[in-house]
Amino acid sequence: MVDKRDYYETLGVPRNATQDEIKRAFRRLARENHPDVNPNRADAEARFKEINEAYQVLSDPEKREVYDRYGHRGLDQTYPGGFVDFGDFGGFGDLFDMFFGGESRAYTRTVPSAERGGDLRQDVELTLEEAARGVERRIRYERMERCDACSGTGARAGSHPQTCGLCHGTGQVRQQQQSFFGTQIRITTCPRCHGEGRVIGSPCGKCQGQGRVHKTVTKTVQIPAGVDTGMRIRLAGEGDAGLRGGPSGDLYVVTHVRKHDFFERRGNDLWCRQTISFPLAALGGTIEVRTIDGHEDLYVAPGTQSGEVYTLRGKGMPEPGGGTRGDLNVILAVETPTRLTDEQKELLRKFAESRGEEIKQSEKKSFFERVKDAFEGV
Repeated sequence: MVDKRDYYETLGVPRNATQDEIKRAFRRLARENHPDVNPNRADAEARFKEINEAYQVLSDPEKREVYDRYGHRGLDQTYPGGFVDFGDFGGFGDLFDMFFGGESRAYTRTVPSAERGGDLRQDVELTLEEAARGVERRIRYERMERCDACSGTGARAGSHPQTCGLCHGTGQVRQQQQSFFGTQIRITTCPRCHGEGRVIGSPCGKCQGQGRVHKTVTKTVQIPAGVDTGMRIRLAGEGDAGLRGGPSGDLYVVTHVRKHDFFERRGNDLWCRQTISFPLAALGGTIEVRTIDGHEDLYVAPGTQSGEVYTLRGKGMPEPGGGTRGDLNVILAVETPTRLTDEQKELLRKFAESRGEEIKQSEKKSFFERVKDAFEGV
């Protein structure tokens, strides 16, 4: 026997719940889990049946007493026929008529109406420079378009879709049968028209009765300045064509900005590292720095230390859609020379002496000189 969930837990009521509490809990859960209300939930029908089964037991004093004493096993032995499968009801009217004392009404359903087409996604990759100035990009993608041979009806020229003779245009069929607990009504999707409410006797040769065909299209997309990775540009009506005359979906272009070899982007600000010489850092002066738009002069103050940040206002990335532009932050790195001539070394020693510094340097000796000194010291 498959393990079943506790009926009280299924309805979310305590074991001493009154009949009114059980009924209120069932009504609330039935509304929330009805398959017609949740067409995109795969578990809606199973959950709805589970709620129905729990209510049938707990709302019947005799069955409830058996369940309280012996659990599911007691019900299986006492009522071997099981419980009614209520299936897929058309709406809350049918649901409440069945459970709360009304008479079963004739089931009616509106024929499927126009349905909006699906949205599509296209990804584009940009350089940081392209993202900074904006760019036009041609994209190529596939979508469903309305068949021009049948104007989207799915029927061959000169013919028209006909009302389904099995469901009479409702898209569903109603079956009634007697069970242990009384009349059982089951509503299912019409097997002939598959819920459309109409059938096509002579389908269009181009779309095979689908009303839509695959087509590859090319579009020019204007990507605005300042976009960043993950931003979406919506092209209204450029997605899949709708069904039964419904509107087309949208196309979303998602941008991806490649990593730059010099600039680092943080929001709308740009960061970079610029190396300067020791004399320039000490004496100050003007240097040329790279920007996303070209080059700019930057004045370096005397005594600048390595790691200091200089900011060029408004030289970063533009705000998408307009507004304040970000800044360019330049991190200065003071370069220490590694190869000096004797003259340069002498000048640096004199510079150090003028500052009162004493630089002690040990003379480098060759391996043989070190060995000789070692033997002389023995």
